[in-house]
Amino acid sequence: MTDQKIIDDEGHFHAEDEVVDLSDTIFEGWLALALFWLLGLTVFYQFVTRYVLNDSAAWTEEVARYMLIGVVFIGAAIGVSKNTQIQVDFFYRYMPGGVGRWMSRLVDLMRIAFFVAAVVMTVQMMLKIGNQTRMTIVDLPMNIVYGMCLLGFAAMAWRSLQVARLHWRRGYSVLERPESALADS
Repeated sequence: MTDQKIIDDEGHFHAEDEVVDLSDTIFEGWLALALFWLLGLTVFYQFVTRYVLNDSAAWTEEVARYMLIGVVFIGAAIGVSKNTQIQVDFFYRYMPGGVGRWMSRLVDLMRIAFFVAAVVMTVQMMLKIGNQTRMTIVDLPMNIVYGMCLLGFAAMAWRSLQVARLHWRRGYSVLERPESALADS
């Protein structure tokens, strides 16, 4: 790094943008981004019809709500893949190394089990309600919304499996070595 000043002696601002690298963006990230943009366009359309044309499109509120659900569930896989969800590493500082390692493995297994159970229960619910339950305004089955939740849970289960494999391969997780989270980012 050079000793270049951000503001030089004449008061001119000098800054260089970092190179943007999107090569490590996972598929779920692109899908969540696409849903987010569709959500933004829907809300913009709602704004225009309500405040400019004074004739609100009723379907936009419902569709925007369901798109937001999709963004949250599908986008949550990003946090799982980066292992940036909320975690408490306080007790790991005071545990013997071997105990902390096995506790960390147990956390990985429980996270995988939780998401797999969520996938199974979502599928069961979707099968139970079938296509009988419809959206309120838009005449489409609610299973479309639950399908986005299912996709999100399945992606989180898959990404949890990948994170656990990484932890087991390198011999530690961020629970045991929280400073490694800074090195990973």
